[in-house]
Amino acid sequence: MAAAGLGAPLALPRAALAQFRVEIAGVGATQAPITIATFRDESLAGVAVSAVIRANLERSGVFRNVPTNEPLDERSIVRLPDWRAKGTDALVAGSIARLADGRFDVRYKLWDTVKGEELLGRSTVVPAADLRLAAHRISDEIYQQLTGERGVFATRIAYVVKAGSRYTLHVTDADGEGGHVALASPQPIISPAWSPDGRQLAYVSFEDQKAVVWVQDLVSGERRRVANFRGSNSAPAFSPDGRTLAVALAREGLTQIYSMPVGGGNPTRLTQSNAIDTEPVFTADGRSIYFVSDRGGGPQIYRMGAGGGGAERVTFSGAYNISPALSPEGRSLAYITRAGGAFKVTLQELDTGAVRQLSDTSDDERPSFAPNGRLLVYATRVRGADVLMTTTLDGRIKSRLVVTSGDVREPCWGPFGR
Repeated sequence: MAAAGLGAPLALPRAALAQFRVEIAGVGATQAPITIATFRDESLAGVAVSAVIRANLERSGVFRNVPTNEPLDERSIVRLPDWRAKGTDALVAGSIARLADGRFDVRYKLWDTVKGEELLGRSTVVPAADLRLAAHRISDEIYQQLTGERGVFATRIAYVVKAGSRYTLHVTDADGEGGHVALASPQPIISPAWSPDGRQLAYVSFEDQKAVVWVQDLVSGERRRVANFRGSNSAPAFSPDGRTLAVALAREGLTQIYSMPVGGGNPTRLTQSNAIDTEPVFTADGRSIYFVSDRGGGPQIYRMGAGGGGAERVTFSGAYNISPALSPEGRSLAYITRAGGAFKVTLQELDTGAVRQLSDTSDDERPSFAPNGRLLVYATRVRGADVLMTTTLDGRIKSRLVVTSGDVREPCWGPFGR
């Protein structure tokens, strides 16, 4: 890391369950060395807060962990030049104390060893059930302080696990742990999609012996059918204002793109092609919809106005491109391309058309951007098991979230705000 230190934002490249573990591979082009000391008394809390923070920051692709065994906490007197000499640009130390009411007081400090100054000093009191969330929020605070950008570690992801003949829809922390099962069913569940406020999930369930779009409140658990028309109902996507769903319906024959109120009602047809149009996704400003169509002979990604009308083709590299996902700022498009017999996560810069493949696996599906646009999550197959993977946008740092039983699929990264 350059000697400029970490007090200023870094120039970043554009680039439920304890059964998960994180495996990180790859080397980033620019990684800042950081030391996160083991928090004092964290073993008594039952959550390795410092380990969660380390894994989060490494998974971001921006930081490289410099380990230490020195006993430190937020009250320690640290000689920052000594830590700088050990090759670390930033130092984190803290403690966890159990209070009389059963809650925990989590404290930490962040120092910049290059500038020789303390950057953050925080204390938060949380119930035991929120210790992992506290670790994620600390990670976000550190990430934002050192990069100038918002972290995504306290956000959530949704995904589907198939174990035997059972399907479960999970909502977990962004690292795949914690959380709960939102729905369990003997029938397939596919295509989860977050509402912009993170309070609802839309998804497709086959529990009625056909594909039906549901919307579920994640707090109350209340769920309702919103698209249950003749034929298949699939691929829901929320508009940025949360009032509208774009869906793919086969009610008039071939599958076409429609819009409809989130609460249900009459759909409005947006595409009028003689092809299969599916997998809609709104742009962040709500003015356009990207979708997949085989109107040109094979599946490609197209763009049209949110009110329908003429569509223009967006992808031209390769003969088979599906599952579009747009970065939050609208500059990049992620999708799955078929290259030979392999299906790979691909990233296209929308302003230049430049395309690059990000994955080194061959059975990838459904990429989804983190809300800060710096990471992608996707499903893939490794050694015969379906797993979740995250990658930086340059493809250099990949993290595998490995499940010990069941196949993991259909990931979708939730929004900020929790």
